[in-house]
Amino acid sequence: MKEGQLVIFDLDGTLLDTIADLACAANHSLGALGLAPRTEAECETFVGNGVGKLLERVLPEGYKTPEYMEKIRPAFFAYYDEHLTDRTKPYPGMAKLLAELQARGVKLAVASNKYQRATERLVKHFFPDISFSAVLGQREGVPVKPDPSIVNEILVLANAAKEDALYVGDSDVDMQTAKNAGVRVCGVTWGFRSRAVLAEYRPDFITDDPNEILDMLG
Repeated sequence: MKEGQLVIFDLDGTLLDTIADLACAANHSLGALGLAPRTEAECETFVGNGVGKLLERVLPEGYKTPEYMEKIRPAFFAYYDEHLTDRTKPYPGMAKLLAELQARGVKLAVASNKYQRATERLVKHFFPDISFSAVLGQREGVPVKPDPSIVNEILVLANAAKEDALYVGDSDVDMQTAKNAGVRVCGVTWGFRSRAVLAEYRPDFITDDPNEILDMLG
């Protein structure tokens, strides 16, 4: 295996199945405003572009206003910060994959549109034995994915070249992010978007099996 390789993972829908806790937090927030809850399946279609977009999409038509956005945000953060590990779990095989990549000397990183403190807490909680070169989430002043800024920042922090990087994600946002950053990309089918959606973006790889990611590194 070539030295200096880097694998950048998306978090929600790629490393962790977070949708149950996200849906609970969204519905708690809606309930606090006297609004009807959303189904978990609906919430799954709303995620991927950061908390702001999630909450905008969760709000029903006629309530997507600055006033309601200002009300729903603190309710969401207060609940999610307390319950972000209640029902969240790693996807099968992901912890083993990370351990094997680390054992092979591959650099690892996380690039998420989830807000930074939640990203850090989840990674530390579920993957405490993995040494990541960078764990980056949504931060003030940094554009969210599919803007490539987060990938470019990780390349610098990991001291890795674009040609040595593989981005792994489950969504159209991830496919676009990798393409915008000029790095190879693998779409995974166990997350929040279908194989058909991923295929539209012509990723370098699409996989149903985490173990196949090892073979993509040569």
